[in-house]
Amino acid sequence: MRALVMLYGAVSYLLFFAVFVYFMGFVGDIFLPITVSTEMDVYSDYALMINIGLILMWGIQHSVMARGWFKDMIVSVVPHHVERSTYVLVSAITLAVFMYYWQPMEGIIWQVENPMAVNILWGLFAFGWVLIFAATFLTDHFDLFGLRQTWLFFVKKTYTHVTFSEKLVYRWIRHPMMLGIMIAFWALPTMTVGHLVFSIGMSVYVFIGVHFEEKGLAKALGQDYVDYQKRTSKMIPKVY
Repeated sequence: MRALVMLYGAVSYLLFFAVFVYFMGFVGDIFLPITVSTEMDVYSDYALMINIGLILMWGIQHSVMARGWFKDMIVSVVPHHVERSTYVLVSAITLAVFMYYWQPMEGIIWQVENPMAVNILWGLFAFGWVLIFAATFLTDHFDLFGLRQTWLFFVKKTYTHVTFSEKLVYRWIRHPMMLGIMIAFWALPTMTVGHLVFSIGMSVYVFIGVHFEEKGLAKALGQDYVDYQKRTSKMIPKVY
């Protein structure tokens, strides 16, 4: 039983990691035959409606399953030691479905031609993804993706919540992972209509997700987090 739980956690983690790496190419329109900005001979008349539905699907799944009330509701079905891994697994499947059914849209909003500007934008794009991964390790990467929970169950140790600490970039902003996501979604030399819809929709999800995450953290961590909110910015130091 314990070995199966550990295997479940590892498979969920590896599957999400593989899908997320693919997602990087999907967003950047690089290395892949089908991306967020793929050109088509014929575009679907329902592309906008389908894409908005996919964004809503991703946002609802990703937000609802992270809420405390949802975890309390399914605790009898999904034990604590596999709850996070289940969230990671479902997120991987949802993201794969999102990419598979995404409908490219005709048109280009902007296309940067200046070589230096293009290199700067690609640099920012890469920096965004690096910041996302770095932020997960500045908290607890393996707890965030469920491996720590399954490992502790495997070695018969009691789970303890990760202690929050203000490391590096967390001293200035509270959500570096979300900042990295915003940079990666917007810092591109070519912005197609499809990518614009994607970036706007996912950005709205980010702001809504941050709002509810802030409320949850303040409730869970109490006055310490409230004080932290007062002395730091959400995503941009000294600005927001």
